[in-house]
Amino acid sequence: MKKVGKSLVKPWWAYIIETEKGALYTGITTDLERRFRQHAGEIKGGAKYFHSGAPVEIRFKKKFKNRSEASKFEAHVKSLTRAQKLLLLKNKRN
Repeated sequence: MKKVGKSLVKPWWAYIIETEKGALYTGITTDLERRFRQHAGEIKGGAKYFHSGAPVEIRFKKKFKNRSEASKFEAHVKSLTRAQKLLLLKNKRN
């Protein structure tokens, strides 16, 4: 975490989660563990997307210094075809 003034600034993460049915979900967060637990239904706040198939694992994650950069990357990933997303996962450097 980066310190700005008296408060700590958490990095933003773009991530891809694979569901039990093999679907790929893309999102952003400042806390990957908490967000996965939300999607899994362990704590409140998960996406409705996971009502049709439980999340299995975070397959990709990339750190950004702010929400804007993470959101732009998320939008880019969401514009990719499934084949392109699978290639991104294959070539990941986490």
